[in-house]
Amino acid sequence: MTIEEIIRQALAEDVGDGDHTSLSTIPATARGRARLMVKEKGVISGIDVAREVFRLVDPKIDVFLLLADGIRVEPGADAFVVEGPSRSILKAERLVLNFMQRMSGIATNTAKYVEKIKGTDARILDTRKTTPLLRELEKMAVRHGGGYNHRFGLYDMVMIKDNHVDFAGGITKAIDSANQYLSEKGLRLPVEIEVRNLNELKEVLQTGGVTRIMLDNFTPELLRKAVKLIYGRFETEASGGITLETIRDYAETGVDFISVGALTHHIKSLDLSLKAY
Repeated sequence: MTIEEIIRQALAEDVGDGDHTSLSTIPATARGRARLMVKEKGVISGIDVAREVFRLVDPKIDVFLLLADGIRVEPGADAFVVEGPSRSILKAERLVLNFMQRMSGIATNTAKYVEKIKGTDARILDTRKTTPLLRELEKMAVRHGGGYNHRFGLYDMVMIKDNHVDFAGGITKAIDSANQYLSEKGLRLPVEIEVRNLNELKEVLQTGGVTRIMLDNFTPELLRKAVKLIYGRFETEASGGITLETIRDYAETGVDFISVGALTHHIKSLDLSLKAY
C-alpha cells in the first residue's frame, strides 16, 4: 500500500461525510496559520507524510518546512508552519498528529537502540510486528531513527522459522524445498533460516542454500560461538528477547544484524501539537 493510499483511507475514516464542527463554526473564506510544535525530546519523523496529508486535504494549504525527518529535536522546536483555508487545516490536524506522533515515537525508540551499539559493526533491524496497514510508515520511521528494514512482508524473502522447519520435516528438507520452489517459480529471493541451538546451526552449515542465519534466543556467549562457527560464510542475525539493556552484549559478538520487534510495537508516541497563531 502506498503512502497516498494510506492517507486517503485514513481521511475517509476520520472525515466521513464532513468535518461538521469546522463547517458549522468557521467561515468558508477564513484563512489561518498554524505551527507544529515539539513538546518532548526525541527524533522527529513523519514531516514528509504530514506535507502529503495537507496536500491531499487541500492543495491551497502552503507548508513551510523548518526541520527534516530524522533530526533530533528538543521541546519548543517548530517542525513546520502551515498557512491556508482554516477549515482545511483543521480537517488535516488530527491525522497529521496521529501519524507524526507515532512515527516520531518509533524513530526515537529506534535511535536509542542504535546509540547503544555505536562503534560495533552490527545493524538494528525492525520486524513485521507492525500496525496493520501502517507498515510502510512505521518502517520509514525506523529508518529515520537510524535503523534498517528487514523484509516488508511475506513476499520479499523466504524466511524459514521454527514452525516452517517443524511442519516441513526438518531443516534440510525445508531448505531444499525452498530452493526448489524458488527455482520452479523463477524467483530470486534471499533465504533466511532460524536456528534454535548449535546442533541446528551445524545442520544448516552442512546443508547450505541460505543467505542468512537467524540465531534465535541465543545468549551472548552462545551467539559468539555461533558467529565463530559460521565464520562469515553466511550473514548472521540475532533475535529474541534482546532488550535495550542487553543489546550491546549481542552487538559485540560480531553478529551482522540484530532484529528487535520492540522498535515498532513497544513504543510511546512523541508529544507534538499543532497550534494556531
